[in-house]
Amino acid sequence: MARLHQEIKNRTIGYILGAFGLVAGLAWNNAINSLIEYLVPIGTNTLLLKFIYAVVITVVVVIIGYYFSKLTDDEEKKKVK
Repeated sequence: MARLHQEIKNRTIGYILGAFGLVAGLAWNNAINSLIEYLVPIGTNTLLLKFIYAVVITVVVVIIGYYFSKLTDDEEKKKVK
């Protein structure tokens, strides 16, 4: 029962931290979009820049996710040994 309680606590903390991460990500998204609109005034090709921004962010997130998954896999392998 104590193990279940600890698992629920750990997951809840993880979900709360994930929610804060989402809020921070949305804040950065808003800031970067505002920067794009400031640097490239409306009426020019801001749509293309926003798609380029989305692709770049996606590639960065995939790379970071890959390295984090490698890191956790390496830690799991160390625990098994």
